Amino acid sequence: MIYRLYGNRSNVLEAIKTAPEGYMVEVKEPNRTLEQNALLWALLRDVTKQVKWYDRWLTTHDWKAMFTASLKKSDVVPGIDGGFVVLGQSTSKMSKKEFSDLCELIYSFGAEHGVIWSDEQSGKAIPQPDAGTGLHSLSAIS
Repeated sequence: MIYRLYGNRSNVLEAIKTAPEGYMVEVKEPNRTLEQNALLWALLRDVTKQVKWYDRWLTTHDWKAMFTASLKKSDVVPGIDGGFVVLGQSTSKMSKKEFSDLCELIYSFGAEHGVIWSDEQSGKAIPQPDAGTGLHSLSAIS
């Protein structure tokens, strides 16, 4: 059972009181929202289309692994058959705060690499902050 705490908590207390022996209770911040997830994939698509990384065009999944590993300061281990494996975290298990931090990391990276963010609904450029003033101006996507 999962109870979201929005007011009356008596149902939660009753569930705890009547839970069978050995059951566990976990209180935690909610995981990321569907809106946050949609934003993540829109950001990843923009980075994928516009940033070449060490002479390679990466996929959205590659970039997701890269940003997640950067956010979590992940570890790297040798792979079973050679190469290396980054030990990361699933974004679906991230809290809203962690997910927000991930999107901010992508925005920051994008700003450093000249990414022009697109509006997922219209496909048009969205206002970009001017590096010098911090004010927004509209950039065109080529």
